[in-house]
Amino acid sequence: MEERLQKIIARAGIASRRRAEDLILAGQVTVNGKVVKELGTRADAARDHIKVAGRLLRGAPEAAYVILHKPSGCVSALSDPDGRPTVKAYLRTVPARVFPVGVLDYHTQGLLLLTNDGELANRLMREPGRLPQTYWLKLKGRLTSQTSAAIEQAGRFRLRLIRPGDNPWYEVRLSSRPGQSPGEALEALRALLVEQGHPMEKQRRVTYGPLDLGNLEPGEFRFLEKAEAKQLREAAGLDYKGAAPADVEKQPPARSSGGRRKEESPRRSAADTRGGRYAGRRR
Repeated sequence: MEERLQKIIARAGIASRRRAEDLILAGQVTVNGKVVKELGTRADAARDHIKVAGRLLRGAPEAAYVILHKPSGCVSALSDPDGRPTVKAYLRTVPARVFPVGVLDYHTQGLLLLTNDGELANRLMREPGRLPQTYWLKLKGRLTSQTSAAIEQAGRFRLRLIRPGDNPWYEVRLSSRPGQSPGEALEALRALLVEQGHPMEKQRRVTYGPLDLGNLEPGEFRFLEKAEAKQLREAAGLDYKGAAPADVEKQPPARSSGGRRKEESPRRSAADTRGGRYAGRRR
């Protein structure tokens, strides 16, 4: 079956669809020995001999979808020109070549999706506001009812107290707004909190669309179940076409070394979590 060349390349996990288009325009793609530079070119992955930057495309790998609890102090990328730690260090036991979908900033921890599903990655990165997100925020000082009302009025942010204390934790749900992605909404909320004298001390993303961080510790990952992957693609407006690799060794969730102080974050109840059958951590 013939499809657009950039779609074939993206599905094979070589690059995102946008990057595939750049490669085509740069003359880095050949079909049956001929250089292709037109974005509308169609090919048959099962029949045609397709090369990308001299590398033969051998068909799409089995789709893999990974949730990583990204720790604070690392970059949401597989490499960094400045030599900072990256999430790649936590994925050494992942058999598939996966790449991050979107970005959590250097000091933000929490749910980061990684996949080799180029079609899904392209859709979510082009439409960053398509999936709502939930964050837990540790603030300096507890918000008064007046401050909460001022923040809600100024930015339509509704913060829910989930762990009281001198520096409490709050939960906020961020969804798409006209001209503002959830990431941009988080930055706007950060600025509002600074204005009110309650800067964020920590931030953690705990949901991304239908996905839930569950009980993963920082540095741990798990593969999505087939039903979760299907739900994710449907939430992105796509049909389901794959599943987590069947040959991944099943293992219980691994715990980060060194432990963690109990007051560092609120605990999730059993009703708030989805356990992972595939879990791992940096080795």
